[in-house]
Amino acid sequence: MVTYIIRRLIAAVLMLVIVSIATFSIFFVIPRAAGVTASDFANRYVGVKGATAETVKATAEKLGFYDPLVVQYGRWVKGIVAGSEFDTGVDVEHCPAPCFGYSFITKQPVWPDLLDRLPVTLSLAVGASVIWLVTGVATGVLSALRRGSIFDRGAMTVALAGVSLPIFFTGIVSLVFFSYKFGITAPGGSYTPITENPAEWAYDLILPWITLAFLLSAAYARLTRAGMLETMSEDYIRTARAKGLREPRVIVKHGLRAALTPIVTIFGLDLGLLLGGAILTETTFSLNGIGKYGVHAIAVGDLPQILGVTTVATFFVVFANLAVDLLYAVVDPRVRLG
Repeated sequence: MVTYIIRRLIAAVLMLVIVSIATFSIFFVIPRAAGVTASDFANRYVGVKGATAETVKATAEKLGFYDPLVVQYGRWVKGIVAGSEFDTGVDVEHCPAPCFGYSFITKQPVWPDLLDRLPVTLSLAVGASVIWLVTGVATGVLSALRRGSIFDRGAMTVALAGVSLPIFFTGIVSLVFFSYKFGITAPGGSYTPITENPAEWAYDLILPWITLAFLLSAAYARLTRAGMLETMSEDYIRTARAKGLREPRVIVKHGLRAALTPIVTIFGLDLGLLLGGAILTETTFSLNGIGKYGVHAIAVGDLPQILGVTTVATFFVVFANLAVDLLYAVVDPRVRLG
């Protein structure tokens, strides 16, 4: 088990390196290959459009855009690990580690902004994930055990609707009826930190949780149902029943456990993506999370903020994959030997 964990940790570190190279390439290497010059990068990075050619060139030199790409990548990674310095032309600004960039539009590092919005995204992702995992898996198991029944057909019909309807549609409809017409839930834009008032925190997020969970739990229900139908027809299930094991034990320990492998995979990826920013949900419900922060950065053309959001989101996905790999060893001990 220890050897397996060490292998997974080494693989995660290598994946982080590969992801960082890919992210850097998307923002700097590919545009350079397409003909974008150092001056163009300076215009995009700090917004010096309309300035003289000398000013633009001086800005590009201060930011190191004339340096070789390998040097620029090393400087960027060093900034994440140990912090960096940015010459604004008026003063030298220190960006402490982890430095995911410095916004010349807001005149402040990107990481504190992301850290300020992380609790919103974290609250949304964790709360919704608990709902969709429990309801999706439970619905899928019951549908598989009652295959062809009214419950099975009704649940799969609702699941199909949940997968088909986009989040911005169900979110707006939910807000119109439950928040603004009946006043049951909090209106859009409401968020109370859990440290201030846990009850108010849950009340503000219950509608975004349910709306987001409705979309994802539908997919989990269909996947769980398919996995359970395949698993419950295996020979070892019949053997377990022949040994006299109680049906709940057969279903949970032998049937569901074997069907959980694809669920764990998708759950890790979905949670990792949401931690990197639930863009549609946060925008629909006006929640100031990482996703909405990224949308605003794109709207104003703030390249350091866009790069920061992308980097943090990719890191969350890598860490989610690491957690999935470790959970595999718990769900299926045979994975440790792989």
